[in-house]
Amino acid sequence: MTYEELYQEATQLGIDIYEMPLKPRINGLYGDNVIGINKFIPTSTEKVCILAEELGHYFTSSGDILDQSEIANRKQEKRARSWGYEKLIPLNRFVQAHKHGIRNRYELADHLGVTEDFLESAINRYIEKYGTHVMVGTSIVTFEPLGVAKLFE
Repeated sequence: MTYEELYQEATQLGIDIYEMPLKPRINGLYGDNVIGINKFIPTSTEKVCILAEELGHYFTSSGDILDQSEIANRKQEKRARSWGYEKLIPLNRFVQAHKHGIRNRYELADHLGVTEDFLESAINRYIEKYGTHVMVGTSIVTFEPLGVAKLFE
């Protein structure tokens, strides 16, 4: 999914998105149906990853969670990130990438239209959620090592 596609999806939900100057360490913010994306983010690939997480806040978070020293706020942050991972990299995309002959994490990130860091974080989250592997249809997606195996039918 591209930045433009996700942007369009968000605006159809009634969310306003603004690219604005934010502090260097802040990539995006969400509040009251408004998403701010740091206008200094250089690529649409990075922007789609940030937008997915901020949309995750729209769907999963409530209240002010900026204080990450609070456990409840960290949990909401994790839920929002998980939503973003599952939006941009649903499990069936690993199987599709395998069918397209994708051979490594760099190619996979490029194929999925996400950053390598986002892909790595998504894989780590999937390991937390499913363990080292999960069934996807008639395939097994393994996260350690990363790969896909097709089962006999």
